[in-house]
Amino acid sequence: MRDRFVQTLIDLASEDENLHLITGDLGFGVLQPFWERFPKQFTNAGIAEQNMTGFAAGMALEGKTVYTYSIGNFPTLRALEQIRNDCAYHDANVKVVSVGGGFVYGALGMSHHATEDLAIMRALPNVTVVAPSDPVQADLATRAIHSRPGTCYLRLGRGGERPLESSAGFEIGKAIEVFSGDDVALVFTGGIADEVLEAREMLRSLGVNPAVLSFPTLKPLDVVAVERLAEKFSMIVSIEEHTTLGGLGGALAEVLSGLRERTARLVRVGLDDCYSSVVGSQKYLRDVYGMSARGIVARVLEERDG
Repeated sequence: MRDRFVQTLIDLASEDENLHLITGDLGFGVLQPFWERFPKQFTNAGIAEQNMTGFAAGMALEGKTVYTYSIGNFPTLRALEQIRNDCAYHDANVKVVSVGGGFVYGALGMSHHATEDLAIMRALPNVTVVAPSDPVQADLATRAIHSRPGTCYLRLGRGGERPLESSAGFEIGKAIEVFSGDDVALVFTGGIADEVLEAREMLRSLGVNPAVLSFPTLKPLDVVAVERLAEKFSMIVSIEEHTTLGGLGGALAEVLSGLRERTARLVRVGLDDCYSSVVGSQKYLRDVYGMSARGIVARVLEERDG
């Protein structure tokens, strides 16, 4: 996703001289093609994310469309006040980009585990929140937020995500059906698609045929899709590399709680209300915290048969 984002940004910058990219002293290995081609549309703000975001807001209010770029929690939690007060409050065209959502930087410890960002950014008024699941969604999401007025948050994986054939249908505010099914719906956001698709195959081998849906946009959420899921399925399972509070699971719960009639109950798979204190690879941490394919399967069977 990261490489596709950079290439898409290069394409957009060639068409829009008002596009500006600011990095917080990170990403030079992938950003070099951008700054070599568009040196006047690139700034390194240094390891000063609050300043980077305030600077971006000022440029945006003068007519620029500005992308801020860093890894993990640095462009979001570290600069939260500036995003809230300087960007979102003024509907400034600042597009906050975080590379490494969830446990991508798992070996670097809790400070680099981006597991609360979706909830926090979704809570800010006037902020669009997008978490694509593969390179095609990353490309289309980058283009979509460029043309969408106001402040946006784009959460990316680091790379190597499995392509989804259905991703060509990406649109802000719309869910994407990856596989049809019955009884159980597996609903996910972000770069955890590989675990979800493996879990689907494991469940099918056990006689369960789950539907699979990608929710690359958390805000605005596809409320109509959630309502349809509630009508059709007995159980909806939200899966995210994020805390179960306030992210995709929280967004679904908000919609479901307001329905007059529904048959589906919600099961949330993610990081429970705790810090990810374990250190290890992304794959390892997913397994530790029950987000791996086998963890998803175990939870589905437990809730379905319990």
